[in-house]
Formats: sequence, C-alpha cells, structure tokens
Amino acid sequence: MRVSTVAVLLAACAASVAAAQERQVISVPGALEGLPFSAAVRVGDMLYLSGQIGILPDTRRIVPGGIGPETRQTLENIRQVLTVAGSSLERVVKCTVFLADIADYAQMNEVYAAFFPSQPPARSTVAGSGLALGARVEIECIGLASR
Repeated sequence: MRVSTVAVLLAACAASVAAAQERQVISVPGALEGLPFSAAVRVGDMLYLSGQIGILPDTRRIVPGGIGPETRQTLENIRQVLTVAGSSLERVVKCTVFLADIADYAQMNEVYAAFFPSQPPARSTVAGSGLALGARVEIECIGLASR
C-alpha cells in the first residue's frame, strides 16, 4: 500500500471511532423541562443516567408514603429513562444510591432488591444532608445502551 492509501484508511477508521463515541442526549417527554441537565446521555455503548428521585410522572411532587414507595417510584423513573433510551434494568452495570438518612438503608435495599432480583449491578450507597425537593432517596445509574 502507498502511504497516502494508509493515511486515508487511518483517517476513515478514526472518523468511524469518533462517530461511535458521539454524545447523544436522551430526553424523556414531559420530564425535566426547564432544568439544567439531561435525563441521560449516551456515549458509544454506554448510558449515563442523571440521578432520579421518587417524583410522580410529569410533576415535581415526591410520591407519598416514605422511603419504600419513594424508592419504588425512583426505580420506576429509572426504568422509564432506560426504556426511552432503548435499554432496560437488566443492562444496568452500576448504581449509586444517595440517602438523606442512612437509617433508611434497609427499607431502600428491600425495594431495590426487587428491581434487581438476579445478577444486580455494582452499587455504592452514601448518606448526605439533603436531596433535591426533600427526597429521601436518589439513584443514578450507568448502563449499556441497546445494541
């Protein structure tokens, strides 16, 4: 091969890799309007989800009932983002759980386990001094995009 042919092939390969790594914003209709972040961003085969809290769909109101119902709604909101992105809970590889109070760990964990019954993703859980909108739990995830 001539040098110019090799250079053209290398440039084509580099362009192909760059295109595969482009950033694609995932939007959920009716959610997050007016907020300065995206529901998720896809880069290559990876999905990076923003933290979700237990708000009722199309509102900014936390579901009533405490940590159990709030964790359930949070995970349903995550499921919705993944579905819009063409993925699923089974393709989640890492979650970070933020709790307003570490005393809620056991109840959160019980609900969380029902959403990931086998081969759960890697996970970290931390407690802080407060979450958006007075939420008791926030969960962010990283997952595999659809093939």
